[in-house]
Order: sequence, then structure tokens, then C-alpha cells
Amino acid sequence: MTQPKPNDPDPAAPSPQPTRRRAPSMSPEARRAMIVHVTLPLVAEYGAAVKTSQIAAAAGIGEATIFRVFKDKDELLEACIAEALRPDNVVEAIRAIPLEISLHERLHEAAAAMEAHMDRMGRVLGAMHASGFRSGPRNRSDAPGQPHQRDDASGQPHQRDDASGQPRERGGRVAGIAATRAALAELFAPEQSALRLPADQLAGVLLDLLFARSRRPDAGSEPICVASLIELFLHGAFDQAKLPAEFQGGA
Repeated sequence: MTQPKPNDPDPAAPSPQPTRRRAPSMSPEARRAMIVHVTLPLVAEYGAAVKTSQIAAAAGIGEATIFRVFKDKDELLEACIAEALRPDNVVEAIRAIPLEISLHERLHEAAAAMEAHMDRMGRVLGAMHASGFRSGPRNRSDAPGQPHQRDDASGQPHQRDDASGQPRERGGRVAGIAATRAALAELFAPEQSALRLPADQLAGVLLDLLFARSRRPDAGSEPICVASLIELFLHGAFDQAKLPAEFQGGA
């Protein structure tokens, strides 16, 4: 009979339990940002019905870790809305567009970046609205005098008498639109001398067109594609090859 070696594991001994991996050390601000980043696609899919257990699993952390940096689930959802509305990423994408390519290409890339931003914004806000979440204390249960609903670590709501909710700051959205408009205006710089209107005005018109395209009430018809929208913006309604005589020679 073969004798077990001194260092061989005892086959009768219980298997060691796997140790839970601790979340890597990071600052509270970095952890908040990481959790919001992970939560955004879940919010776009489930709205306010997303569970903290789903968020924790996606982030690879324990549910308790969420509540170390967010006082409750509502605060996390508010942070997700704020992140979806933030224009930082789209402004950076627009400013990264090289001025060496044609104006049509520049504006097409900018419009595509705006479209992606508005799509994410619409999916997040639409899912939140559909699931009954109303941003801001006046529309939610954390308004003064109203019991506050919190989704705790078990995923179950409970009452809280904290009335510390503050009105949502709207100035950030105005500043975000202004920053996006300024970034778009920079794309017109090489053609500045040939522009019919100031670059800032043209950027505002293009923004209005893009916003209108994303909010079309006649959902039954196909929206104009981005390339055609840019062509229309730059060259107007007429096909230059078939321009009526009264419009030839410029306005």
C-alpha cells in the first residue's frame, strides 16, 4: 500500500472555501464613478426597477459597498441620470475631430457623436420614466413631509423620514448645451470667411436640427439619415444640378 507523502493533501479533509475577493482600493469619488458607469446600461434596460443585487453583480462588489458611497438607491439613480445628461464625452469627441478633413465629414462625425449621446440619454430617461421614477424631490417620495423610499441591500424598499432632498440643478444642462455649441462652432473655423452666418449661429441651427430629428412626433415614418441632414444643412433644399433659374447665381 502506497503511503501518502507528508505534503500530500488529506483526501478526507473538507475542501477549502473560496475566499471572497475584496474590491480594489479606490477613492469614494472613483468608486461612485465606477458604480454609475456599470449601472447606466442596467438602468437603460430596467429603469428604476433595477435591483442593487444586479448592480453589485455587474460591478463585482458587495451590495453594502454601494451604500458606502451612495446614501440610497435613489441617489444612485439620480447620479445615473446626471451622467447620462453630461455632455463631456460628446464635447471631447467633437473637439477631437480633425479640421483637415472636409467640412461635410467634420459635421457628419459631430452629428454621429451627438446622435449616440442623445440615444443613450433617451434610453436612460425613457426607461426611468416608464418605470415610474421621477427625478427631483417634488416628484419623488423624498419631498419634504413625504416618507422616503430606499432600496436597501436586500433589494426591498423601506421607509425613511429624511427630507434632505434638494431641487435639481438645471444650470448644468444649459452650460452643457453651450459647451456643445461652442465645440461645433470650432468645426467651421477653416471656412470662416465663406460662411453666410457666424459660426456660433450655424452651430446653434445644426444643434436645433439634430434635436428635432431625435424628437420627431411622426414616429411612423423613417427619419432623415445623418448624411442627408448634413447635406441639407450645408447646401439647402435644392439639388445644385437642377437649381431653378431664379436661384442660380446665389442669393
